[in-house]
Amino acid sequence: MKNVIIFLFPLFLLMISGCKTDKKYHDVTKVEKVVSEAAIQDVLEFQKSMDAQFKNPETSPLPDRYRKDFEGLDFFAPDTTYIVQAKLVRTPDSLPFQMPTNTDRKSIEVVYGIAHFTLQGKTHQLEIYQNKELMLTAGYEDYLFLPFTDLTNGNETYGGGRYIDLSIPKSDTIIIDFNKAYNPNCAYNKKYSCPLVPAVNDLTIEVRAGVKAFEKGYK
Repeated sequence: MKNVIIFLFPLFLLMISGCKTDKKYHDVTKVEKVVSEAAIQDVLEFQKSMDAQFKNPETSPLPDRYRKDFEGLDFFAPDTTYIVQAKLVRTPDSLPFQMPTNTDRKSIEVVYGIAHFTLQGKTHQLEIYQNKELMLTAGYEDYLFLPFTDLTNGNETYGGGRYIDLSIPKSDTIIIDFNKAYNPNCAYNKKYSCPLVPAVNDLTIEVRAGVKAFEKGYK
């Protein structure tokens, strides 16, 4: 009997060793880290692209008096908690409507769908729009428009709210990266006509991501 126990004990140790899962958890952490780093790099590239657009006299919305001394926009630091995966409920029966702008012009939009998501422990929903004229333009066939307001408006961010550019997804989910929220051109120059954010797209939280108010700080 004693010999049997001595024989089984090494086998028991071998079984325990084979069941260890430390490496599995290490690999998951490593993957999450890589994904996070890639997301942050993507946001930094977005910021770099915006600064280049604002410096270029051919694409900048800035008046010359501001652009000549322009060095860069003021952004919140990239934060991956502001990248959300939303459930997209399409609204194919929605009729086109006239979205007011800061001028007499009306922007013809249709509600493409409603995004449902959780952010800062709260559930939210935002309407996502498609411009009926723009969708006929080459390169903009799948373009979607997400304007929103939040509790930072008029303080850290532009009082009229901000925009996010999106594309039509192939599934019923859509990624919304608030780190890519930007100000409408009329925040920099009165000559532009910009759609006003519908009241239904007001978020009752602070979205401290994306571009900050121009008045308080381009570098």
